[in-house]
Amino acid sequence: MLACLVAGTTVVRLAAVVTLAWTHSVQKSEWQEDWRATPAGLQLTEVRVQGSGAGMEPPDDAVLQGDFYVAHPRLAPQKEVLLRRSGATADWRVCSAGRCQPMGELVPPDADPVRFTTCAEPAPRR
Repeated sequence: MLACLVAGTTVVRLAAVVTLAWTHSVQKSEWQEDWRATPAGLQLTEVRVQGSGAGMEPPDDAVLQGDFYVAHPRLAPQKEVLLRRSGATADWRVCSAGRCQPMGELVPPDADPVRFTTCAEPAPRR
């Protein structure tokens, strides 16, 4: 099972574990989420929030570790997560298989929304 980004007809297969990150448009604080692709859907395993304020409150059970509040949410697996792009902020950052890059390098830069979901691994070549 892999995680995938889907934007129109573009499908990008990622690793089974993906970090999504973005910077809040007002607070300029970073938010990071670790997701794992499972047969039940995408499982959110950890959230890291740099600071708080302007609607970026860390979860109640968060613990301050360095510059980030770290929490392990208890959220049911998600079939998909819609990633919206306002154009007023920097693009999402996607980290997969040890590489981080703006989402616009993976899917069309103007695609909105982008679906983050699970997908099957490609069949082996013969």
